[in-house]
Amino acid sequence: MKERKLFYTRFERFWHWAQALLIILLLITGFTIHGSLNIISFGKAVTFHNQLAWLLLGLTAFAIFWHFTTGQWKQYTPTLEKAAEVVCYYSRDIFKGCEHPIKKDVDRKLNPLQRIAYFLLKVVLFPFQVITGLLYLYSSQLGTSMEISTVALLHTIGAFAFLGFLIIHVYLATTGETVSAHFKAMVTGWEEIEVEEEPNRSV
Repeated sequence: MKERKLFYTRFERFWHWAQALLIILLLITGFTIHGSLNIISFGKAVTFHNQLAWLLLGLTAFAIFWHFTTGQWKQYTPTLEKAAEVVCYYSRDIFKGCEHPIKKDVDRKLNPLQRIAYFLLKVVLFPFQVITGLLYLYSSQLGTSMEISTVALLHTIGAFAFLGFLIIHVYLATTGETVSAHFKAMVTGWEEIEVEEEPNRSV
């Protein structure tokens, strides 16, 4: 039996789309600085990239506060329970029309692979990108012994990791009941999920 539930609050939806927009713009301006794109001038790309980075840091700080005050940080706690089943689902069973091994609910929005991926993104990749970005921006003031070219290379590697995550994220978002189901849920906040039908207790 399907039931329509409010999955994502207004803040979650705002945070998700604002974060996505900022990361995409950071990738565009970053690859322009790198010379891979030629959409705007180098000087404007540097200015916009720095401004976008500070906006993302501010948004992230507020999101961390929100997650800890609401207890939603628990959604991202990594687990290996049924992780193997989820890997088999996305690599094989999804193409056979099989059901997802994990049933979503408001208290468990993310499957094991998503939890691991988001944990690595937030605890490893995001801090890595922030640190390399700040080292690159303030290398002369900080007096770091690391070569600026090395810092730039590390920051670029992090950017490609973000790009890879973004591509996989968009692809997996199309694997709902319909191609647009997950996108609609992140816009409206509501999602239809399978729930167990309560047994008939009538005598």
